[in-house]
Amino acid sequence: MESALSKLEALFDHPLYNMLSPPIPEEDWLLRVKPKVKASEKSSQMWVSASQDGYEDVQWNSSSNSHPPWLRFHLGISRWQLYPHRDPNMEALTQQLATSRIVSTVQKSGGTQLKLVMSFPNYGQAMFKPMKQERDDETNYNLYYFSDFERHNAEIAAFHLDRILGYRRVPPVVGRLVDVVKEIKDITTDRKLARTFFTSPVGNVCFYGQCSYYCSTEHAVCGSPRDLESSLAVMLPDLSLATRRSWRSPWRRSYSRSKLAKWETESDYCSTVKKTPPYNKGTRLVDFIDLVILDFLMGNMDRHHYETFEKFGNNTFLLHLDNGRAFGRHSKDEPSILVPLEQCCRIRLSTWLRLRLLSLPQYRLSDVMRASLSHDPLHSVAPLLSEPHLAALDRRLQTVLETVSRCQKQQSKDGGGNEVIFDDTAHLKDMVTSAG
Repeated sequence: MESALSKLEALFDHPLYNMLSPPIPEEDWLLRVKPKVKASEKSSQMWVSASQDGYEDVQWNSSSNSHPPWLRFHLGISRWQLYPHRDPNMEALTQQLATSRIVSTVQKSGGTQLKLVMSFPNYGQAMFKPMKQERDDETNYNLYYFSDFERHNAEIAAFHLDRILGYRRVPPVVGRLVDVVKEIKDITTDRKLARTFFTSPVGNVCFYGQCSYYCSTEHAVCGSPRDLESSLAVMLPDLSLATRRSWRSPWRRSYSRSKLAKWETESDYCSTVKKTPPYNKGTRLVDFIDLVILDFLMGNMDRHHYETFEKFGNNTFLLHLDNGRAFGRHSKDEPSILVPLEQCCRIRLSTWLRLRLLSLPQYRLSDVMRASLSHDPLHSVAPLLSEPHLAALDRRLQTVLETVSRCQKQQSKDGGGNEVIFDDTAHLKDMVTSAG
């Protein structure tokens, strides 16, 4: 582990993760604090809930030093990433998620499976997803991807992998042991959720909530007897402050047991996508390929939509949300996830260089993932990813690099220019130069 930690530190010290970037223009910040606020607008009521029980008195001003970690995270979101590399706020934010007192718990509406919204005394909020199966349980081969359980450890591992790939597009996630009675049952104001609690025949406290799938006594979530493993992901800014747009994935699966999607039957499907906005200009296509690579490495087949912040239009990063169906199998890779890369033969230069770096022994992906996950609080209970899952990451990374290599060879054979690699580093250098 000491060797792996050294590799992780060396990776994050590498120039590919520390490229010089120009100052961020005012319009490229998602949220900004008003420099001057009228006395009539200073009421702290704009931050507090209807019931102030358990919440701290608000003592914030325009100085970032007075802001709680979740607010610093929100104010640090820019057009290009959710948080910066070596974010000085990350330790405080993850510490809040892992240890801060929970003062309110309600069920999150929407979605297909059980999830809760938990609130902290400083008005921060986190998305809670419970442990539903053991870490080493593989997805049943006869189970369709849209019927699989979500995994709390997959949400945690996705955050770490996304950061290791240099994306920084998954909101920070931390593992936590939650007391089902003290931190959910006794403090919830959600009557529908409260009605679903019961004690199992062996004395464990259980609940099942209300949702489209697996919300029944047969699929209840149970503590042991009260402690329950979970993932807590920091919530993004409220939609009233930062509207998000949902985009249907061009390579969305049919979600049918018998029908195939167009991309599964048309070998030239990508040429149509490339002519369709917003994929016909800018970086949207390579942004999507970044997400495809993340999903392939994790084995996530359930990426039917993705989101962006409305404020930034089409010229911005993609949010890598909802990764609970990742890391279902380590014994089998799913080549269909990688089809967009195979059909489009397009990838960012910075992504390609980092992938090659992670294939080298001194920065091996499995080693740096093992090291990164060891920082999570639940690592003391058991490793977040088993060794077969870590080995699968190395195997799948090699497949991605081989796919890019085949694209380059095919293009060379066709006599075209080097159109496989999109040079985003040159664009960054131009920005730095223009910024003086």
